[in-house]
Amino acid sequence: MMRLLLLVAMLCGSAFAAPKKTVTVAADGSGDFKDVQSAVDSAPAGQIVIRIKPGVYKQLLKIGAPGVELRGLGAKPEDVVLTFGNSHAMAGGTTASASTTISGDDFYAENITFDNSFSHDQPHATGDTQAVALLTLGDRQVFRHVRMIGAQDTLYANSKTCHGASEITANQPCRAARQYFSDCYIEGHVDFIFGDAKAVFDHCEIHAIPHQITTLTAQSRVYPNEDSGYLFLDCTVTGDAAATNILLGRPWRAYSTVYFVNTDFKAKLNPEGWAEWDGKLKTSTYAEFGSKGNSGDATKRIAGTHVLTAAEAEKLTLKGWLAGADGWVPEKIP
Repeated sequence: MMRLLLLVAMLCGSAFAAPKKTVTVAADGSGDFKDVQSAVDSAPAGQIVIRIKPGVYKQLLKIGAPGVELRGLGAKPEDVVLTFGNSHAMAGGTTASASTTISGDDFYAENITFDNSFSHDQPHATGDTQAVALLTLGDRQVFRHVRMIGAQDTLYANSKTCHGASEITANQPCRAARQYFSDCYIEGHVDFIFGDAKAVFDHCEIHAIPHQITTLTAQSRVYPNEDSGYLFLDCTVTGDAAATNILLGRPWRAYSTVYFVNTDFKAKLNPEGWAEWDGKLKTSTYAEFGSKGNSGDATKRIAGTHVLTAAEAEKLTLKGWLAGADGWVPEKIP
């Protein structure tokens, strides 16, 4: 009987969990807070919904607590801009350059722009110009209808678990942080989507801006038993008119893993498709399927990359990529 009562109490507790605290941020003082970081700091345990009124919010933003939600109240993502202007050289490293850093699990964002203004503020800067607009480190993070604006290293889709391990073995595989990007816009040039998260980019627009070479991705799976990689599903690749040498990616680490499935290339892709980086293509997994538009001749792709069969592509699904042991289904999040 005691066990039954305990089970009932647990079920009731989960069914009637306390709703998240909700606050409003407004730069003009009409909300609960005038800046986003103050709203985040008001809930050190997380579990908060932060509604953000239209405006430009210039500050370094760090979110480490779980269950934080950022919801832009504008008509479009451009109406709510979270920005700062750091670079690798200015901040002492690429990671430190991030305008916004989100390490808390179960994060959600919608209808917001994450921006690093460095490349616009100092267009003629040289040397260590990596400037991260958004650094994501937590598990079960969701970004819907969000814009990420930068140049080199715009989106650092990363994990806080794998690369600190001294050894990854068959008995101790590393499970990277899972992140879902839906209907997002990501802009940049060199390696502008990079890191070791296990991420899905679903119906996103990937936009290249001019540079001598433009590499959309630089995934960083280090160990053969590291469960990370990027999966692009039904995305569109666009570019400025002067962005002429566009490549899908290059392997930052030895086991980099990236798939592009059913990509529509509005911008012209370099026929080689991918780039080498210190001989790491031979152990990396770089593949595509169903590329269309200005994707070029797939038979001319650089050696070490692949075109998937239809049967292989069918296995690459949102659920299969992100479910994990807990059966996470990000599309069910309201």
